[in-house]
Amino acid sequence: MADNRRSSGSKSGMNVDTKLVRELAEMLGETGLTEIEVEDGDRKIRVSRGGGVPMMAAPAPVAAPAAAPAPAAAAPAPAETPAAEDHSDALKSPMVGTCYLAPDPSAPNFVSVGDSVKKGDTLVIVEAMKVMNPITADKAGTVKAILVENAQPVEFDQPLVVIG
Repeated sequence: MADNRRSSGSKSGMNVDTKLVRELAEMLGETGLTEIEVEDGDRKIRVSRGGGVPMMAAPAPVAAPAAAPAPAAAAPAPAETPAAEDHSDALKSPMVGTCYLAPDPSAPNFVSVGDSVKKGDTLVIVEAMKVMNPITADKAGTVKAILVENAQPVEFDQPLVVIG
């Protein structure tokens, strides 16, 4: 058997697992993520789409048809920037994934605006690579704002919940 990690000058020197790349691309479409990276020993595969469009400006507008013309959507973004700065103290997503406000579709949300929470209470779940990650309150207080919708894709460090 030939070593798949050889670094010859020809283009055929790299053996790419096309099935894995296709599965990762399908996962991008299913989850709405913009990028997935998998590392296995010496091999690292990154699949991305969307040309690096930042997801930070996307959470506020929910209507997808209005966001379709990218040049027109870019102009209002600076007007929304101060709103993002207002939430600088918000609890932020520790990972890229899909945010869920309830443990399952038929259950009530973990928290609502106006609820009192204790440090350690679950606020939302972020699903990443089929793993459900509870995001807990970092302090006690009252939920002032929930900045995401149920089943919304979220980026790393995206504000999720404001506790005051």
